[in-house]
Amino acid sequence: MKILHLIDSGGLYGAERMLLALVKEQLDAGLDPVILSAGEIGIENKPIELEAMRLNLPLKVWRMHPGLNLKAAKEIRSWAAEIGVDLFHSHGFKFNVLMGLFWHKRNVPLISTFHGYLHAPRFSKLWIYEKLDRFSALRIDSLVLVGEAMRHELPSFVLSNKHVISIRNGLDVDRVKEMAKSDLPPKINDFFKSHEPLIIGVGRLSPEKGFDNLLRAFRKIKDNFTNAGLVLAGDGPERARLESMALELGLSDDVLFLGYVENIPALMARSSILVMPSLNEGLPITLLEALLLRIPIVASSVGEIPALLEGGVGVLLKKVGDHQEISNAVSSILGRLNTISVCLDSGYDKVVSGFSAGMMSKKYTEQYERLLKTYSINKVDL
Repeated sequence: MKILHLIDSGGLYGAERMLLALVKEQLDAGLDPVILSAGEIGIENKPIELEAMRLNLPLKVWRMHPGLNLKAAKEIRSWAAEIGVDLFHSHGFKFNVLMGLFWHKRNVPLISTFHGYLHAPRFSKLWIYEKLDRFSALRIDSLVLVGEAMRHELPSFVLSNKHVISIRNGLDVDRVKEMAKSDLPPKINDFFKSHEPLIIGVGRLSPEKGFDNLLRAFRKIKDNFTNAGLVLAGDGPERARLESMALELGLSDDVLFLGYVENIPALMARSSILVMPSLNEGLPITLLEALLLRIPIVASSVGEIPALLEGGVGVLLKKVGDHQEISNAVSSILGRLNTISVCLDSGYDKVVSGFSAGMMSKKYTEQYERLLKTYSINKVDL
């Protein structure tokens, strides 16, 4: 079975790391996956492309003009037909739209993994894409949610699609453990050595991640933990504003903006606590990695996060976006780091037993097979 994974992304965050783990497992299982990574003309290799090359995963780099590029979509379909693709697997709204809206142009089924919505500002370019994405969902043959909680974010007309299922994200457990052992660059290492405790936030620097509230909370945390440091690993449109906020709050010397980081597990393994103040989420890969590495967690009660942190393996924030609650929760954990090892062990066991990349890959393969069978029957009926 030849699967073409379609993605248009600039970073190496949860969705991208999930895709790399899935493709690796599919290769091990004897499938024939290929990652098509799209980007604008003139862009050098993207982080996901560099990582795919490093892992020796099948990769097709595709450069195209931005926007609703129907010409590029046609060229991709033609190329896919030439190499014998059996199924398209989209991992983002751009290819949901390009391949979903014009379903009659495809000769193979399309499955899409919904990793979460951005909820873009009204009438913005992303807002328009979000609307097109939801409409195109009706023309996608199978929609995969990374958690049941995501059903609450989708309109009823999308959920009416009879092929909406849930498949939770999974980790390449051994690889994450190995990455965690890697050394940090000198500059980052110096910051880690000069700050204790060390708080880390991971993700795209965009409004829905809530890092502005984490900065406000960190200002209060510093009152009790004067030598504390905060590391933000990720890049995005909010970076300049967040850097200005850190300056205004008098935190510039104690907040490290890293931008894109290749090895998140190595950072988390040396951190005291992970904080995820997101306004909305699906099932964050970063959260799974933190549980695997036995890192204490404070996170918003959104998406699949409550299901992961139930049983005391982390602290759930009841009021999403409340920086005072973030501050109280983080301070509470930092004050009892030596007494929560049992809970951290429970989180580790949960990931190893229920969130492996192998289990995720098996469920996707089962869905591929069902989809191909249904698609073949429908074509015969036509």
